[in-house]
Amino acid sequence: MLGLMQDRPLALPHVFHRAEQYFGHKKIVTAEASGETTTTIADWTVRVRRLATVLDTLGISADGRVGTFCWNTGRHLELYLAAPCTGRVLHTLNIRLFPEQLVYIANHAEDEVVFVDRSLIPLLAPLADKLDTVRHYVVIDDGADVAVPDGWLDYEELLAAAEPFAGQFVVEDENTAAAMCYTSGTTGNPKGVVYSHRSAVLHSLITLVADGSALSERDVVLPVVPMFHANAWGLPYGCLLAGTDIVFPGPNMTPKAIAGLLESHKVTVTGGVPTIWMGMLPLLADHDLSSVRTILCGGSAVPRSLSENYRKALGVPMLHAWGMTETSPIATISTLRTQHDSLTEDERADIRARQGQAVPLVELRVVDPETGEPQPWDDVASGEIQAAGPWIAKEYYRGEGGGAQFTEDGWLRTGDVASVDRYGFVRLVDRTKDLIKSGGEWIGSVELENEIMAHPKVAEAAVIAIPSEKWVERPLACVVVKPGETLTPEEIIEFLTPRVAKWWLPDAVEFIDEVPKTSVGKFSKKTLREKFGGYQVAGPTSHDQA
Repeated sequence: MLGLMQDRPLALPHVFHRAEQYFGHKKIVTAEASGETTTTIADWTVRVRRLATVLDTLGISADGRVGTFCWNTGRHLELYLAAPCTGRVLHTLNIRLFPEQLVYIANHAEDEVVFVDRSLIPLLAPLADKLDTVRHYVVIDDGADVAVPDGWLDYEELLAAAEPFAGQFVVEDENTAAAMCYTSGTTGNPKGVVYSHRSAVLHSLITLVADGSALSERDVVLPVVPMFHANAWGLPYGCLLAGTDIVFPGPNMTPKAIAGLLESHKVTVTGGVPTIWMGMLPLLADHDLSSVRTILCGGSAVPRSLSENYRKALGVPMLHAWGMTETSPIATISTLRTQHDSLTEDERADIRARQGQAVPLVELRVVDPETGEPQPWDDVASGEIQAAGPWIAKEYYRGEGGGAQFTEDGWLRTGDVASVDRYGFVRLVDRTKDLIKSGGEWIGSVELENEIMAHPKVAEAAVIAIPSEKWVERPLACVVVKPGETLTPEEIIEFLTPRVAKWWLPDAVEFIDEVPKTSVGKFSKKTLREKFGGYQVAGPTSHDQA
């Protein structure tokens, strides 16, 4: 027996038309080099309709890839809807990738056009001759004093000459591609993840639920997470679906600029990677951020100390989330539950430092990475997290990777190692490639980093494995000291001694100026491993003494 409900496609035109019909009075603000620009959603929707016509005028094929090389701006948001609502595929190019990776990605995706902010032309122009399929470059003038190459088109001139697309946008098949992002490619070439209209709409709905980001029409949202990073965690589509005001930071991503936008626009919800919030921590006392109710934080594990510092300063701890490009990206969010009501504030801080429960419609399992055996949810056993759900990738674009990251029964192998408690709260232990195996026992580098970063004089810390003749691998701590402070390796070890098992104590501590970052703001342990690859420790180790 079949249900008797209408079969309407879950597609992004619904998001556009809802914003157009209900929220035309809401504001979109963009911080640019020349100052802030403000528009309404009503005016923005007209521009989206003009842009839809422009894509036709440029001859972009029916499912052509529309590349963007842009900051977080209102005009980038126009592309977010115009491309998929006309059946094309939005392809956000990561402006922080190495040139050879950008060339590979644009050619692999077969981008037909690239829209580029004028300030980013110096990064893109030298690569243009190598982008085989790109037929048009369209420059969005963000006020930068940068020369425009001959033959490159002007965004505003194209829009001014175009008639707005009339009528309703229609995407009949919800399973057709809407957007694509590439993984950061820390090992091998980046891999393409293709999001469908269905997955984008369902993922956007999660940003509206109470135990998600809880976006509503009353909110003012500042997406700090780049729009080229897993579609800015779904915030752009979620904001339009909910009808929030939106504030975009543009090219100035300094802590001072972000803090100023949060204060001046009375932002209620914001989201970004931990390194953003670490940098802003010293500025909290100088700004009135009382409007902020949610700071969504993910991309890498959130140190407990960072979340607690924000709770003490603002009364708002981090809303910790976990996911990856392949999970669209939200898979878990760490909202407190009724079983935590009786806990002390210190115990609740431990819960908030976890990655949280799977959001509705996402399923998780934890398996031994070597045997594939399911692990109990007892908060002791650990294993690789595997994920399944309607916005989880089932394969990579063009079958890259040969299916190695997907199980025979269709689950995504995330590469993250975690323990899960009986309530389903995930506690990230490490990446499978970053685990340290000392004497046959595993040491979680992420857990060790979080303990080091709890030291009041430590700004950042990353832990990597170094070779050991006796134990195979041992931990090396790479530590960044806060400005104006001094620390010794002995002080770090003394601080850690009561907090971790004795054999977990680092065999060496190296002080560095900054932990290197990947293109999406995560710690680049690959870079540290290259730097300290030949590191040798003399004398007995902590494992010897355990």
